[in-house]
Amino acid sequence: MQLPVDFVQSIQTLLGNESENLLSSIGEETSVSIRLNPFKMQRNSKEFSFPAEQVSWSQQGFYLNERPAFTFDPLFHSGYYYVQEASSMFIEYVTRKLVQEPVNCLDLCAAPGGKSVSLLSALPEGSFLVSNEIIRSRANILSENIIKFGSPNTFVSNNAPKDFANLTNFFDMLLIDAPCSGEGMFRKDPVAIEEWSMSNVKMCAARQKDILRDVWSSLKPGGLLIYSTCTYNLEEDEENARWISKELGAEFIEVDTLPEWGISPSLDGTPGCYRFFPHKTKGEGLFVALLRKSATEECSGTIQRKKDKKKASPFLKDPEFYGRFLMHADDIDFLEDRNHIISVPKSHTEKILLLREYLKAVSFGIEIGELKGKDFIPAHALAMSTELNQGAISIAALSFEEAIAYLRKDAIKLYDIPKGYVLVTYKNEPLGFVKNLGNRSNNLYPQEWRIRSGYLPENVFSLLK
Repeated sequence: MQLPVDFVQSIQTLLGNESENLLSSIGEETSVSIRLNPFKMQRNSKEFSFPAEQVSWSQQGFYLNERPAFTFDPLFHSGYYYVQEASSMFIEYVTRKLVQEPVNCLDLCAAPGGKSVSLLSALPEGSFLVSNEIIRSRANILSENIIKFGSPNTFVSNNAPKDFANLTNFFDMLLIDAPCSGEGMFRKDPVAIEEWSMSNVKMCAARQKDILRDVWSSLKPGGLLIYSTCTYNLEEDEENARWISKELGAEFIEVDTLPEWGISPSLDGTPGCYRFFPHKTKGEGLFVALLRKSATEECSGTIQRKKDKKKASPFLKDPEFYGRFLMHADDIDFLEDRNHIISVPKSHTEKILLLREYLKAVSFGIEIGELKGKDFIPAHALAMSTELNQGAISIAALSFEEAIAYLRKDAIKLYDIPKGYVLVTYKNEPLGFVKNLGNRSNNLYPQEWRIRSGYLPENVFSLLK
């Protein structure tokens, strides 16, 4: 692996005698890790069928001995687990340590969704997460992964950082996993090596400051900021963290870690900073800084919803039919949006209605289904939801071969199943819906999510027995 000369020299300056260990590790094979979905694990108690080593700083993270063909594991598509780099799971650890009460949280640069999944696993019950991505195609991927996770306490948006400036004091917590020069991903992503340059490092460092400035007013006084990058240089890491403290008014905070984890402190003595080097930890390169916005900063009030008397109420007057599909319907509000029925937790309804006025929503809450004439078509998000009441709909258990056919959006034949909409499952985990017509069934799996490969590996990975 040919590394840029300027990068090698920068690492030698940064780490001195330790630099060769890091540079050698970049040429080594990456570790493979997954994060289990704690809410779907609770719903169906099962045992692992693979030898699993737990990620030290994560309750749900596990290393695999090798990288399997995840595409051909139906449980991957069901949201039972997410493939996530182990170092990134440190966000879960930090959140558990520092957040003890329900919060409104923003994951600003969230795609493809790994850190949002970490947050949803670790935030206290009753919390609300906004996951944002500025690039629309990546926002759609983010929405897909959030939908598969199944939490109703979410809002996925497609906005620039400056769009959050109007949401004054809305969030108790910000995660800014800033776009960076990607040095920590060199051994996973050869393109990152090709695109690296010293000028790109400087450009990224400046852009990160712009992002932080744009979104800072949305964080409440006393609110928590987790700033992270997947790079090594000081400009994007410690220097920017100190800039946050000095220019934006924030204090560094710290969490305890164990020596055996191999996490390194700041390279220049800056407190509240944590570094992951692949020659020391089992994971990729990561930098995390923890800061708290000054509690003495003047609070200029909260954002209010716009008043529009001409606009019809989005609430359903008679939601009983849709409530039967959810386990806790009494705690849910049902909204109609262009013939789509969407459920949102009552505790977050006003927040979601406000955010829809200020942000470009990609998805939020749990979509129940769509009205087409007299027909109601259940949504795929309902099948993925941890709130799904499986007793309200017919169920067909699929074999592995049938599950893969379904995920390819092929037609599947159901036997001894009533006609109508049917939830199909694999190892008791919902995969989605079909409409059973008797002699055949219409596959309702999302077209854009389907498995496109006709290949099937000889040794199929299965997470569960």
